[in-house]
Amino acid sequence: MSQDFSTKGAYVTGSEFTRDTNYIQDRIVADPRPEAFADGTSESKIGHPNAALGDGAQLWQVEAGRYRLVAARACPWANRTLIVRRLLGLEDAISVGLPGPTHDVRSWQFDLDEGGKDPVLGTERLQENYFKRFAGYPRGITVPAIVDIPSGAVVTNDYPQITWDFSTQWKQFHRAGAPDLVMEDRLEEMLPLIKRIFTEVNNGVYRAGFAGSQAAYEDAYDRLFTALDYLEERLSTRRFLMGDHISEADVRLFTTLVRFDPVYHGHFKANRNKLIDMPNLWGYARDLFQTPGFGDTVDFEQIKDHYYKVHEDINPTRIVPKGPDLSNWLEAHDREELADSGPFLNGTAPGEVRAEERVAAGHNPLYPLEGK
Repeated sequence: MSQDFSTKGAYVTGSEFTRDTNYIQDRIVADPRPEAFADGTSESKIGHPNAALGDGAQLWQVEAGRYRLVAARACPWANRTLIVRRLLGLEDAISVGLPGPTHDVRSWQFDLDEGGKDPVLGTERLQENYFKRFAGYPRGITVPAIVDIPSGAVVTNDYPQITWDFSTQWKQFHRAGAPDLVMEDRLEEMLPLIKRIFTEVNNGVYRAGFAGSQAAYEDAYDRLFTALDYLEERLSTRRFLMGDHISEADVRLFTTLVRFDPVYHGHFKANRNKLIDMPNLWGYARDLFQTPGFGDTVDFEQIKDHYYKVHEDINPTRIVPKGPDLSNWLEAHDREELADSGPFLNGTAPGEVRAEERVAAGHNPLYPLEGK
């Protein structure tokens, strides 16, 4: 990584880590009339399936083939969009660009693609697509981002809202048998749970890892494990967070759990215990990992490369650990005993992953190297 574009000083910026949640709030919707959102729920850091239109936000028309989801496999926020896109069967409607796991301060780059350019957008860095919309865009060049293919300009990077909109606004393009991840009849119970998962777990690991003081770190650490203990108990009597079948809440928790032992336990000092030491959470995580749509989106090698190489503030040597052994993700979980139905309720599992979207062999125990 060139020292001219080093990330040093970009992550640990003060005593307590505070995430910038000011995203591009434009949305891609089935009915792009502003009045259709007049009665929606106001702004939320976790999004909402019935969200109102944010101040100054534009509405874009849902259209198959028009948009490209840019989602680095290394990033947990982007990983959730890859999972929901696959669960709902939106592959034909929304194409996907997959940046590599490492970047400098300029942004994610398409260094895994031939010629170092995204084959559809023709750009080397996601930064170019942000600048096509907002010259000199001053905030973080984040993934996931959805890009308007005709113009090459970013539409939105509002990851808390994107997956809700995949479920509610893109229904006409859902596959037959797509699961109901929104669970409208149980939203009042699910939304506070999702908020707790975001503040204490999803963002909690970052608050610990990027803390600039001992006190801030210990506060984040305590809050994180208090929440994990609560989830461990919750999952002692139910297969998934909301009961017998998967929901948006499970997608949001899974992307943190799957990174916990490879990254957060050591790199972010979240080391009271490992995930494998919490039997209900560990069984639950394996259950999801082995469910089509979840584990088959995970690239453990890219995850480790990203965190250990990009976060120079906390790993200046950029050395990537060899471990842990990940074969245990395929061990039996026996979680079926807690449910009366399968994870998709009345729906079906998504089909095989498309060849061009498969995780590289050796980067995931679902896809071992030949002869291994």
